[in-house]
Formats: sequence, structure tokens, C-alpha cells
Amino acid sequence: MGTTNEDEQVIREVMDRWKAGVDAHEPAAVAACFTEDAVFQGMRPYSVGRPGVTEYYASQPVGMQAAYKILETRRLAEGLVLGYLWVDFSYTDKATLGVHLGVLATRTADGWRLAHYQVSYLA
Repeated sequence: MGTTNEDEQVIREVMDRWKAGVDAHEPAAVAACFTEDAVFQGMRPYSVGRPGVTEYYASQPVGMQAAYKILETRRLAEGLVLGYLWVDFSYTDKATLGVHLGVLATRTADGWRLAHYQVSYLA
């Protein structure tokens, strides 16, 4: 029960929208990739819901870009896909930051959205 093309496509669909919002510095567009009650853990204390996601990405520097690679996916149940990724965040004025990212995508009436997002940084 490993990564399948279908599960990888689910994660790619959501993460492509997320990346577009991050790269364009559009916090509301990033937040729209999440469920209303998503648990979000970036590089500071966690939040629950889209307002926390919006606030987090609004505080990120203009020019920050994200490049991701899907490492693993798992179909946990119908309408629920786990993704494990590597993400490089590049900046205009400092070194690129590479992190591991775990996401949980759930199918909603509006399509696939992230219900959980957790960054892991290992120095």
C-alpha cells in the first residue's frame, strides 16, 4: 500500500494551488486550499482554520517561492489522502530553507482541501 498515481495526483492538485498562492504572495488564495477547520503548523505555533493560514502567509516575505517534491502518499480512507513532501522555500535575501511537510487532503463539496499541514525542520 504505497504511493499510487491517483493519490499523488490528489496531492499535486492541492499543492499546485498552494504553490501558486505562495509564489504570488496571495495569502487568501493559499488559505482557500485549506478546510475551514484545518490544523496548520508552519514554522511557529499552530493555528486552526483559514484565518490563521492567511495571517501566517501574509507575514511571509514578498518574493518567497516554494518548490515541492512529493515523497510518499497513502490513501487512508475514501476521500482522505496523506502526503509527505520535501519543500524548498527560496527567498530574495537569504538562503533557501528546506523542510519536510506532512499534509492530509480531504475531499470536500468544493474539491480537495488540506485538513492538516505540518512542517518539520531538521537543522
